[in-house]
Amino acid sequence: MTRVLVVDDQFLIRAGLAGLLRAAPGIEVVGEAGDGEEAVALAAETRPDVILMDIRMPGMSGIAATEKILADAPDPLPRVLVLTTFDLDEYVYGALRAGACGFLLKDSGPERLLAAVAAVGAGDTLFAPSVTRRLVEAFARHGGNTGRADEPPPDLGTLTAREMEVLKLTARGMSNLEIAGELFISEATVKTHLNRTMTKLDLSSRAQAVVVAYETGLVTPGCAG
Repeated sequence: MTRVLVVDDQFLIRAGLAGLLRAAPGIEVVGEAGDGEEAVALAAETRPDVILMDIRMPGMSGIAATEKILADAPDPLPRVLVLTTFDLDEYVYGALRAGACGFLLKDSGPERLLAAVAAVGAGDTLFAPSVTRRLVEAFARHGGNTGRADEPPPDLGTLTAREMEVLKLTARGMSNLEIAGELFISEATVKTHLNRTMTKLDLSSRAQAVVVAYETGLVTPGCAG
C-alpha cells in the first residue's frame, strides 16, 4: 500500500486528486494539506511514502516545504512529486534542487497521475533522465532562480574519480544502463557509485544530483560533458 499526502492550496484541485487516488487500488491517502506549513506538519504526523506537492502556495511555498520535510523526515524519506502547470516552471527547478524526485503537470490525465504515484512510490525514476537535464539546462543557461540562492552547491572534492564520472554522465541525461555501457562496468556498480555520491553530497534524489553537477560546473549547458 502506497501512502500519499496531497498538498494544494486550491480546494477543488486537492479534493479531485485525493478522490482519484482513494478510488485506486493500492493507494491510501493519509492526509490533505492546503499550504506548506500544514504539509510539513502532516508529513511528520502521517509519514507518507509519496507527497503530491503544489509549488505555488501562499505562505510557505512548495519548495520550502519540500526542503523542510526532507530535512526532518527519518529514513526512508518520502518521495516528493511536484505539481505544476507547465514543465519549465522556474519553481520546478528549485523544487528539484530542494530534493523533489520529479514533477507532474496538473493537466495530466488520471492514468498518468496514478502511474506516476506508483512509480515514485516504488522508488523508480519518474521520467527519462533527459527531461531532468533539459529542465536544469534551461535554468542554468539563464541563471534561473532556484529558490535557495543563499546556499552554495556542495563540494565535489569528497568524490572519487569514478564517482565524478558517474555523476557527470548522469547529468548528461544517461540512464544507469547507458552509463554502465559507457564505463564498461555493471549497472549495479553504477547504482552503488551514484548512491555513494548522493550520500557524500547529502542529496535525496537523482534530479538533485543533476542540479548539483550543473551548479558546480562539472557539466555546462549544451556541453557533452
